[in-house]
Amino acid sequence: MNATAVESIEPVAAKPAATNPLRLVCRSMREKRSLVQVGTACFGGPQPVVIAGPCSVESYEQTRLAADAVKAAGAGVLRGGAFKPRTSPYDFQGLGVEGLEILARIRHETGLPVVSEVMSTDDIDIVAGHVDMLQVGARNMQNFALLRRLSKCDRPILLKRGPASTVKEWLLAAEYLLAGGNDQVVLCERGVRSYDPELRNTFDLAGMALARQLTHLPVIADPSHATGRRDLIRSMSRAALAAGADGLMIEIHPQPSAALSDADQALDLASFSLVMDDAAAISAL
Repeated sequence: MNATAVESIEPVAAKPAATNPLRLVCRSMREKRSLVQVGTACFGGPQPVVIAGPCSVESYEQTRLAADAVKAAGAGVLRGGAFKPRTSPYDFQGLGVEGLEILARIRHETGLPVVSEVMSTDDIDIVAGHVDMLQVGARNMQNFALLRRLSKCDRPILLKRGPASTVKEWLLAAEYLLAGGNDQVVLCERGVRSYDPELRNTFDLAGMALARQLTHLPVIADPSHATGRRDLIRSMSRAALAAGADGLMIEIHPQPSAALSDADQALDLASFSLVMDDAAAISAL
């Protein structure tokens, strides 16, 4: 190729940098980390907040025993499933509205704020009328119709990471909530799908730590769903807090072996108290 031909080639214009889609959840958008108030509990502050309770509300008595243990141990929020998304249609699906009424009664009796899962846009109003915080479960993380509706809700949202979702996809799901006007969002790492049959999921603590670097929103960890094994929950709770988690979400049950859902990962009440002792010790460091 001669010099004239070389000179005739026009340079290719550089493409403009892609716009960052994480416009509202991005850490650089706020000088300080966000605080999310749920009743008397504050996520994102100097002390981690522990959410605990049964996977499913099975009865008033079962849930009240768990709530008393939650309060006595110093945890900040009671969890309990009224509507349960189950892999098998033959598994216990929750008590529905009756379960919500039990949670609301126990909230009134104990003073504990309550979080429970919402599965459908049709259920938002009824769930919000009974609890302090709405949970978007892992299976619904990219249910964009649900996220858009929840962005207009006046309740804080607990957004769980999908079992096959990247950290960016998780943060973009939160972006839907903030873009619609609800900035009271807490992210929850609950493990991602892997090939190891010995564990329910792989507890992605690196992903949790990365999310916390990328966003100003509080990020907590759920070692119960992440491992599926009660014998690992205490050690993984310590690991999550040491990695910077703003809190934990733990399943407990007065009689774990009799639990109607997720029995293998439910801690008994005494074991939960030990987890709370660990959390207090780590927070004091």
